[in-house]
Amino acid sequence: MKANTNERFVIIMAGGKGERFWPMSREKTPKQLITLLGGRSFLQQAVDRVLPLVPMKNILIITNEVQAPTVRKQLPKLPKENVIAEPVGRDTCAAVTLGAALVGARSTTGVMAVLPADHVIPEEKKFQQVLSDAFDLASRGQAIVTIGIKPNEPATGYGYIRVGETLPPPQGTKAYKTIFHRAEQFVEKPTHDRAVEYLNSGQYRWNAGMFIWSFVTITEGLQKHQPEMYQACQRWFKVAANPAKLNKVLAKEYPEIKKVSIDYALMEHAHNVVVADGTFEWDDLGSWTALGRHIKSDPEGNCAVADFIHVDAARNIIFDARSKDRRTPIAVVGLRDSILVQTDDATLLADKNQSQKVKELVKKLAADPRLKKLV
Repeated sequence: MKANTNERFVIIMAGGKGERFWPMSREKTPKQLITLLGGRSFLQQAVDRVLPLVPMKNILIITNEVQAPTVRKQLPKLPKENVIAEPVGRDTCAAVTLGAALVGARSTTGVMAVLPADHVIPEEKKFQQVLSDAFDLASRGQAIVTIGIKPNEPATGYGYIRVGETLPPPQGTKAYKTIFHRAEQFVEKPTHDRAVEYLNSGQYRWNAGMFIWSFVTITEGLQKHQPEMYQACQRWFKVAANPAKLNKVLAKEYPEIKKVSIDYALMEHAHNVVVADGTFEWDDLGSWTALGRHIKSDPEGNCAVADFIHVDAARNIIFDARSKDRRTPIAVVGLRDSILVQTDDATLLADKNQSQKVKELVKKLAADPRLKKLV
């Protein structure tokens, strides 16, 4: 039996600032809206990846008012009303609640996947298989499904999920190609030593922030663990079919909504969480350093997207994002373990080991009246 794709929805979270990718990433065009790998932005790639499983009319993008015009421009085939701008950022639980109201207004028997807009997933077919199986499982009952990535290094930048027993497929269904586990515990970002333990045990997965559930399951979860969010969901559900009315209600109510992540608000309390093994290659590009993993390097370990020439330089990331007519060769002597990014109006030179501090730099720029325009 072919799944009814009209009952499947995808909500893509695309409201982040992506400050660590400054100077390419700006408030109006953050990480998810820029093109770093391939010819499409991360958001466009996120939509392309799910189109074989879900019709375009069932893809909803939750963003903010500053970014909404660019989102619409990048996705011209997406119905205009499918781009929803949050009046203010209120973390992921509010965005999930809003997504549930939007899906429920279209189909109370719908199943939805909530996915980030800025992930790198080169193995699309493997991802689609896992997502398809997760959709099927979530449509059959009360399971909250999350995709956990099998760790291949002791990363300290991700939260982890401890998994328990492998679950058999629901009665009367063919075995899935994806392995599902019971979720035992959600764990904060660990120290390096702890991350090594997690990796060696084989009992942990990276928490990739990808969730799949039915409208009924998510609203029941909110009712039980976040009654205020549930009440908001009920109110937004009533006006979700009318974009003008919805915007009016959101403008009034959203600033007062509790700022909390869906992990804290629901996932850590629920007892019906199932983890799908994400066996595909995955990266949550968190900084310029992470980008180096996806760019072919020269014999000295320099990763360059630029007209780059060097003497005795090693392990650098060089990225020229200037408009074509303004590009000039970038020549480097003796530079090591550094990041060099050129845009039309700014240059970043950073130590690779300090790449997370680019966020602090953006705060400094924002506080300086002369430089605020670069944020």
